[in-house]
Amino acid sequence: MSHPVDLTGAPWSKSSHSQSGGACVEVALGFISGSVPVRDSKDPDGPALVFPAAAFAAFVGAVKAGEFAEGEQYVTA
Repeated sequence: MSHPVDLTGAPWSKSSHSQSGGACVEVALGFISGSVPVRDSKDPDGPALVFPAAAFAAFVGAVKAGEFAEGEQYVTA
């Protein structure tokens, strides 16, 4: 079961690998202890996904290790 999280005042930072086409994500590192909110930068008033910090760190590590094919786009919806 999920619970709403108030992200008012979150210090959003855009991905350093954002593309000019607007395919960008933003994260609010350190805003919620033990969690990392992630949102679509094109929809700042829209929903955000909140991941456990360890899961987000594992994802970032996998990206840095090249475990995702370069240029591939992953769509889950």
